[in-house]
Amino acid sequence: MDYSRIAVFASGQGSNFAALAQAQREGRLGGGTIELLVSDRPEALVARRAQEAGVPALLLRPKDFDSREQYETRIVEELQQRGIGLIVLAGYMRLITPVLLSPYEGRIINIHPSLLPAFAGKDAIGQALAYGVKLTGVTVHFVDGGMDTGPVIAQRALAVEDDDTADTLAERIHRIEYELYPEVVAAFAAGKIELDGRKATVRQ
Repeated sequence: MDYSRIAVFASGQGSNFAALAQAQREGRLGGGTIELLVSDRPEALVARRAQEAGVPALLLRPKDFDSREQYETRIVEELQQRGIGLIVLAGYMRLITPVLLSPYEGRIINIHPSLLPAFAGKDAIGQALAYGVKLTGVTVHFVDGGMDTGPVIAQRALAVEDDDTADTLAERIHRIEYELYPEVVAAFAAGKIELDGRKATVRQ
């Protein structure tokens, strides 16, 4: 399977998209190339980032479609036309249906700002602070039909400081994301990630 042709899905500012695009420019994506941005918010900053990076964009409003399935059918058509082998979710704020999951099973990954399975879902950083944990971090995982429930590929931890706020903790977490996600995408593009049940292995 060729994972080197990558589509990034994003809904917001696109900081992880920018980090991945920079990694590609610097030759740090394991031979992978970002062939497409998919966004459900055409007005989002990530669309401009893609334009500046020279990456084609598929910008769709889900409300323009009769159903989630119809919306995703249009996306799958575009992905297949472009020969996309790996889907990288980077702040894409929609649950994915079987229309997209089925043809790309085992080829969709996501990044989440906690050490899953702790603090899945929205506002993971706020959840961690409210719970009072001493360690949190970042998880890259496969996407399945649940909310942040797919097998873990890689994790990186950091300490929560006594005086952390949501903003200070988020800043440090984002710095880890911008390092870890390109590393995992590069390993995928180079064919170094294997999945056996729920156990993902990154070969050196």
